[in-house]
Amino acid sequence: MDSHVLQEYLDKHSFRVVVKKRKNYLTYEGLQDRYAYVLKSGIIKTSVISPDGREFNLRYINNLEIVSLLRDEYSQFIDAPFNIRVESEQAELYQIDRVQFWKDINQSKNLQMYVKDYYRERLMYSMKKMQQMLMNGKFGAVCTQIYELYDTFGITTKEGLLIDFVVTNEEIAHFCGITSASSVNRMMQQLKESGAIKMQDRKILITDLDMLKDHIIL
Repeated sequence: MDSHVLQEYLDKHSFRVVVKKRKNYLTYEGLQDRYAYVLKSGIIKTSVISPDGREFNLRYINNLEIVSLLRDEYSQFIDAPFNIRVESEQAELYQIDRVQFWKDINQSKNLQMYVKDYYRERLMYSMKKMQQMLMNGKFGAVCTQIYELYDTFGITTKEGLLIDFVVTNEEIAHFCGITSASSVNRMMQQLKESGAIKMQDRKILITDLDMLKDHIIL
């Protein structure tokens, strides 16, 4: 997915930039909104609420990307498909009138290709995530989520692969559909005792990536 196409489009327009602080929500699932949003800087998290009121995390986003689905081309207002919450100290997002955005997309082949790739990648991600959650079991799901966090925030250090972002066990539980953070605590302790991970300044340090991957059906 070529983000340069999206950046060029944004650079040609003077879209309003919305600034939100940490833990503030940009949208709520089901709330009507007339805008599409593109992350400019910062880290956000998308999530949905189950019928019984539990939160299920979808993914973290930390790069230039459309963060709200576009849905149909003509409705001025649509229901937000998920919650969007700021996880960094602050985040900046371009706010674009969604009907105008679709008009611009339909007039640009490059933007059309970007949007097609965007939906294709989101679909493949969702399918892979569902497969991993169903096939790996709870312990494998936690390992899968740690690996995904490494893929999003990982940096190489002398000690190992550092997930350079503080993620609580409760948040990991919400990503894996596990109701109790204490269950994740036990699994994290098991990974520490096996030598796969350790904690460094409240951040996860992967010390044996192969051992972690042994528990994942990729």
